[in-house]
Amino acid sequence: MTRHLLSMADLSSEELDSVLELAGDTAPPHVLAGLGVALVFEHPSARTRNACELAVAQLGGHPVSIRGEEVGIDKRETAEDVARTLGCYHSMIAARVERHATLERMAGALDAAGAAVPVINLLSDREHPTQAVADLLTLRQHLGSLAGRVLTYVGDANNVCRSLVAGCARAGMHLNVASPEGYGLSAADLKWAEQLGGSVRSYSQPEEAVAAADAVYTDVWVSMGQDDEAWARRRAFAGFGLDEVLMGHARHGVLVMHCLPAHRGEEISAGVLEGKNSVVWQQAANRMHAARGIMRFLRECVLEGQS
Repeated sequence: MTRHLLSMADLSSEELDSVLELAGDTAPPHVLAGLGVALVFEHPSARTRNACELAVAQLGGHPVSIRGEEVGIDKRETAEDVARTLGCYHSMIAARVERHATLERMAGALDAAGAAVPVINLLSDREHPTQAVADLLTLRQHLGSLAGRVLTYVGDANNVCRSLVAGCARAGMHLNVASPEGYGLSAADLKWAEQLGGSVRSYSQPEEAVAAADAVYTDVWVSMGQDDEAWARRRAFAGFGLDEVLMGHARHGVLVMHCLPAHRGEEISAGVLEGKNSVVWQQAANRMHAARGIMRFLRECVLEGQS
């Protein structure tokens, strides 16, 4: 069966460690030499497109970026037909989609067709695993071993947060999640974390959550497609911004993380974002290294299956 990366939970602890090692190799072999990689974007992107196109090029491949309207998933043709068509030309498909089920259908169609074409989740409403790999790579670069470390996530328990749930479980890290009522991890998310062997604790007071953290992480309060909720969300998240007051409750030297784009004065203050403890721009740079590590890992899995 072809290996896909739709969720951070698709990687075992050992495989995650291998991906992080491969991501750190800045002179990789050209495992994609002469091969294409389809990069499908139902949602626009800056970091993801640039990171993935360069990652493919560094592996010797040819990236082809495709806008959502060019394929029209489930409008012009089904997700399954899009996947099987792209699988005729490309060695793997990486897609940024509205619905996680779209990725599952694409991967299922390729598996059913016997096509050894991995599918990579570049973002869905459920998860954002390529971001989480970049985040864990950044943490390892600063903290060394990840096991036993504490990451606190403050804000909306969204797709990024759910990938951190699985990523921290695989890395042996403790995850604190501080969110206003109604915006935290669901009961299903917490049950999933337990099944993964994760150590996750929910907080309603962000001051308590950041106190023992090695790193504090946040994301935007209003994501794409939530514009009609903007006013209500900003009101609900008052007091949950990473500003100088909240970070005063954290210990000295705590790392500050944000997956970008950032809204200064909302989920993070300009001073904290640009402060000496911020590793935000290193996270952004590591998006390329993470994508390269993931693609190399999946390509090597395909090659091992063919040998």
